[in-house]
Amino acid sequence: MKVLVVRFSSIGDIVLTTPIVRCLKQQLSNVEVHYLTKNSFKAVLDNNPYIDKLHLLDNDLSEIVEVLKKENFDLIIDLHHNLRTLKLKRALGKKSVAFNKLNWKKFLITTLKINKLPNIHIVDRYFEPIKTLGITNDNKGLDYFISNTDIVKIEEALPVNFLNGYNALVVGGSYFTKQIPLNKLKEFCDKSELPLVLLGGKEDFEVAEEVHKSYPNKTINLCGKMRLNQSASIIKQSTKVITSDTGLMHIAAAYKKDIISVWGNTIPEFGMGPYLAGGNSQIIEVKYLSCRPCSKLGYKKCPKGHFKCMNDIVVPVI
Repeated sequence: MKVLVVRFSSIGDIVLTTPIVRCLKQQLSNVEVHYLTKNSFKAVLDNNPYIDKLHLLDNDLSEIVEVLKKENFDLIIDLHHNLRTLKLKRALGKKSVAFNKLNWKKFLITTLKINKLPNIHIVDRYFEPIKTLGITNDNKGLDYFISNTDIVKIEEALPVNFLNGYNALVVGGSYFTKQIPLNKLKEFCDKSELPLVLLGGKEDFEVAEEVHKSYPNKTINLCGKMRLNQSASIIKQSTKVITSDTGLMHIAAAYKKDIISVWGNTIPEFGMGPYLAGGNSQIIEVKYLSCRPCSKLGYKKCPKGHFKCMNDIVVPVI
């Protein structure tokens, strides 16, 4: 049996599909698992041993369709479920299943604050369309694999005072309203008993540098200096991970780290909280705000102007 799993983006969403490919590979005999994602997310899956072949989409859907037609798949498992995947499935003309994105229920809670969301994680929702194959969740959590070349030797990359233990602090996020504000980042530094490695992209460097200037002996700014999988290696070797709703949060969950997850405009009830993370993980959020959640994704600025969902969080001792 030849199966194509489809999830185009993004880092966290792709990591959340890894139990599907593992269970397909381990629970079906003679199965060949292929995966289609965007080329920009190649690193997320490149080292996954449960994927027999990785297909990468640039911008031209028609180009990848011609490649996929030659594979003659028996089944397409659509874990993205949007207009683009609909076009893909129609073009391939093969049997397909898709998961329920619950968009109307997300619309209800973000616009009318009516909560009809099921109490079920998105990972478990991913399993629903493949139950007919006899596939069940093994409850082993998420997977994240990196190559030996991406393993960071902390004794070479970090200061001496970090070698007896450190926390990872993720700076930034895909949207402003998901990001931990500068004053709260500094507060986490105050409350952390261990030194902190600041992680993020190039776009997060300046904010992280402001934090580092305030805590020069307690932090190191690696934002924009590490490849994604090198950041994953730093996270894997950390004691705890402090992060907002980001892809690195899900990578930390794959490594069973204790996670302090900080939630702004989004909510764990969307079904995308840290999945089977460390047993001492905590969710930090401001509950009962009348404006929260304001979006299933996020905004460039707070629609209300006050950003209370982040500014009012209470930072715990870590």
